[in-house]
Amino acid sequence: MIVYLTGTLLEVTSSTVVLDVGGVGYELGVSATTAASLPEVGSAGVSLFVRMVVREGAVDLYGFSSRDERTLFDKLVGISHVGPKLALSVLSTFSPAGLAAVVAADDVSGMSRVPGVGKKTASRLIMELTDVFAKDPSLSGLAAGAKSPSVAPSATPAPSSVEADVAEALMSMGFTSQEAELAVEGYQEAGATTVEKALAYALKRLGGRS
Repeated sequence: MIVYLTGTLLEVTSSTVVLDVGGVGYELGVSATTAASLPEVGSAGVSLFVRMVVREGAVDLYGFSSRDERTLFDKLVGISHVGPKLALSVLSTFSPAGLAAVVAADDVSGMSRVPGVGKKTASRLIMELTDVFAKDPSLSGLAAGAKSPSVAPSATPAPSSVEADVAEALMSMGFTSQEAELAVEGYQEAGATTVEKALAYALKRLGGRS
């Protein structure tokens, strides 16, 4: 089982890379997120976490820039009717933190931004991933970061902190800073006084404009 590779980067596209490891070229399927994080072609000492998928008549390798992304890939392909191609599509649309935020906000419209995923499939993915984030210790940091901190009922987070956290989550999902700024406007008047509620409010506004 190959789980990690380090070598010279020979080729990069939005969906595949070729890594020369000791004179052997390995082609790996990757998410657009991982592809964008890689250095220029020809760079040496490039490392990727790897997952090997054995199917009838084929052995495929997939590379990931982080352990969290590889773990989420494993969890996604473990869901019924989700194969490596759809899993990479999800990870190309959202960073691990962004995916955690969408799941925490129960944002079906946001999940539907994944190419080929309709609202029915988006709802099923959110339901399955909610359980994954709740039970997998290796992803607990992502899940905790996607939720508002535990505070007393009377406590209200500082507006600037809420806005900053929500903007960061939205930009990790692929929205621009301007879209994030506009989407969060009016969150206090709507009663969204926590990060989680403000994020759900912003995503609903963005979904309404899409």
